[in-house]
Formats: sequence, structure tokens, C-alpha cells
Amino acid sequence: MGLRINDTVPNFTAETDQGTIQFHDWIGDSWAILFSHPKDFTPVCTTEFGAVAQLADEWDARGAKVIGVSVDGVEDHKKWKGDIKTVAGKAAGFPIIADEGLAVSKAFDMLPAEAYLPDGRTPADSATVRSVFIIGPDKQLKLSMTYPMTVGRNFAEILRALDALQTAGKHSVATPANWTLGEDVIIPATVSNEDAAAKFGEFDTVLPYLRKAKLPS
Repeated sequence: MGLRINDTVPNFTAETDQGTIQFHDWIGDSWAILFSHPKDFTPVCTTEFGAVAQLADEWDARGAKVIGVSVDGVEDHKKWKGDIKTVAGKAAGFPIIADEGLAVSKAFDMLPAEAYLPDGRTPADSATVRSVFIIGPDKQLKLSMTYPMTVGRNFAEILRALDALQTAGKHSVATPANWTLGEDVIIPATVSNEDAAAKFGEFDTVLPYLRKAKLPS
């Protein structure tokens, strides 16, 4: 059975290029984004890790920690971060887990239980390790995405999804397609018109089951 939304994510102890972590302790009271890749020194992943590094201030502003996971070792991670800085123009200040034994990749259902890494492995041997997990302060999985090796992840979308998750959780609302901060939100169908008016003031009834409103300032 795979990891599902609202499941408590696996806890684990692992080595990173910044030392040993215990995952739930590392998350603490923050939001967390765990994102994986099949191998260090690969082209698409170098651009992705660079994109995450460039967004450091945005993650901080949202109280979110980011952490990478790779099937390569600590020393490779340290060397690869030099390449990431060259590409991004900014150092990757977040840790990268060294998952050489595949324990984290299997715990998060990115690889089957019987998977192993052969000698002379290539990125194809761990191709499914291309996922993103957004985790709440309650240590529960809020959102996950998995990409193929050829498609670079859009971290602006991951940032947008984090905004939507935080807004929905804080205000008990939903967000429409393509929503960004500051736009109207959706009033849940379980909220009566009277209660909606008390909470939001004016709201727009697009359809009987689709009502939009601005968040109270």
C-alpha cells in the first residue's frame, strides 16, 4: 500500500551532507518538502536543485524546510553542490539525504521493496525516485507528485501548492484551479450562506455549489 494523503509520513534516521538527522525531529513545527532524484551529477536534477536553492527566501517566508534525497553518498552530495551553485548562481543550503541503502526511497514507496542498486548503476536503476512530498507540521502527507526523468519539476507550482495548502488549512476554505495568493477562494459546500456571510461578508455565487469570496483581511 502506497503512502496516501493524510497518512503520517515515515520517520527515519539518515545521513545527509549536513550530518545525521531524525526526520520527524528535523521537521519540528515546520512544513517540509522532501524531493528526490535518481542520481547526483545528472542534468535535469542539477537544474531542479538549483531552482530550489534560488527559492530559499520563499521557503523561509512560508515556514517550510526543504530536503533532498538521493541514492548517492554524502561525499558525492558535497561535490555536486558545487555544480548546483554554478548552474543556479546560488548555493544549495538545504541538506541532501544519502539514501544508498534505499531505505527512504522504499519507505516513501518510490521503489519496490525488492529493488537494489547494481554495480555500475545508472539513473535508470532508480528512475522512479523522482517525487515531491509536501508534509505538514503534524507530520502528515498533504500532497505528492511524481515525475518522469525527462520532465523537470516546476518548483513555482510546488510553491503555489504550498500556499494553497497553508491557506486552506488556516481559513477552512478551498482554492480554485490556478489559484495564487490574493485571489478569491472557494467557500466549502458544507458552509451555509448565512455562515458564509458572517465569515466573509459579500461572496459571489457562481453556481449553487460554487461560491467565491475574498479572505478576510
